[in-house]
Amino acid sequence: MIFVVVEGHGRALRWRSPRRINRRSSMHAVTLRQWTESDIAPYAEMNADLEVMRYFPKPLSEKESLDSMRRQQQLIAERGWGLWAVEVDGAFAGFTGLSVPRFDAVFMPAIEAGWRIRREFWGKGIATSAAQEALRYGFDVLKLKEIVSFTAGVNLRSRRLMERLGFIRDERSDFDHPLIPVGHELRRHVLYRKRANRLLEPTSASVAPDV
Repeated sequence: MIFVVVEGHGRALRWRSPRRINRRSSMHAVTLRQWTESDIAPYAEMNADLEVMRYFPKPLSEKESLDSMRRQQQLIAERGWGLWAVEVDGAFAGFTGLSVPRFDAVFMPAIEAGWRIRREFWGKGIATSAAQEALRYGFDVLKLKEIVSFTAGVNLRSRRLMERLGFIRDERSDFDHPLIPVGHELRRHVLYRKRANRLLEPTSASVAPDV
């Protein structure tokens, strides 16, 4: 059983999502929350991990990671949603959530679902569970009609996750990422779309006390 809490707009939305992890029943408390100072070190470590950053142009420096975290903190504080920190059983595990791409493309304007998870949490269903709740927040709370997701065409791991989440490839909207140099192997990106009428896996939900 995985319990997921999404914090935003002064309250937490608690969803109970059954999962089977490592071929046996386990209990994981997964929280999507605002960033805290204690996240800085593990976030910088994750962004310096060459395997985690394999499909990004380069790893991030400590300053770049700090600037990124501060930016996400500010956006969540201003609007109540964004790329939340993911906490698993009290430990920082990465981030997932919703964002507005900061570049022009054929599919814009759009809201993007994104994620990055520390390597020690791979293969446990954490990324899927956390991303599901971010999508649910987008559709049920923000009332979005569509959410997109994209990645480098060669990033098969991320593409498989998008497909598990119910995203559908839109080949006509594949694009060359304008922030990646021409000729770089990661420049060509694939776009996936998920519409509000494509139901998420059913769960039971209740509203937790204000946090």
